[in-house]
Amino acid sequence: MMVIPAKSAFAALMASSAERHSLVDDAQGVLSGSMLAVLGITLLSSAGLLTGGTPGIAFLVHYATGFSFGACFFAVNLPFYYLAFRRMGLAFTLKTFAAVALTSGMSEVLPRALDLTHVDPLIGALFGGLVIGAGLLALFRHRASLGGVGILALYLQDRFGWRAGFVQLAFDGTIVACSFFLASPFIIACSVVGAVVMNLTLAINHRKDRYIAM
Repeated sequence: MMVIPAKSAFAALMASSAERHSLVDDAQGVLSGSMLAVLGITLLSSAGLLTGGTPGIAFLVHYATGFSFGACFFAVNLPFYYLAFRRMGLAFTLKTFAAVALTSGMSEVLPRALDLTHVDPLIGALFGGLVIGAGLLALFRHRASLGGVGILALYLQDRFGWRAGFVQLAFDGTIVACSFFLASPFIIACSVVGAVVMNLTLAINHRKDRYIAM
């Protein structure tokens, strides 16, 4: 039996180039993107705001039923993994599953460790939207997402060249519109601001012709 030297195995894990991420690169990107997303979600939640995508659907279910956000977020994403596997491949699906699981788990822990007693809704929208956008950008650049609408947005960008941020913005507008049954007009307006900031961050910064690493 051939034994691979530990040094060679470590070098293989670390090997990366301008066109391809290493396994360590991807692990760091998925973890960092998930942490940023959880921080942004915590800011939105502390301000009583909503957002778009599957986090937005999870927020709606969370506010309407009282179930934890993490459990709702994990469950909402389950139907989308088949599309991810069929259209984006096994590696994308596994990394996305890891990001969703990390985000779901950390969203249960972070609010207990980071006690935000008061967050102004507009400030929460601006900073929360920006931080979630940065987290999604990190995930997208490592061929992962937070599931759901993000999977569909990335597929449409790869298939038709549509900007992922603009595609997600259209879906987010629909989801936020549903929040009229659960929140005040001011909270909804701030939620829209947060969704716009998040998706403009993606639309401006995530382009295949500017970032080619896989």
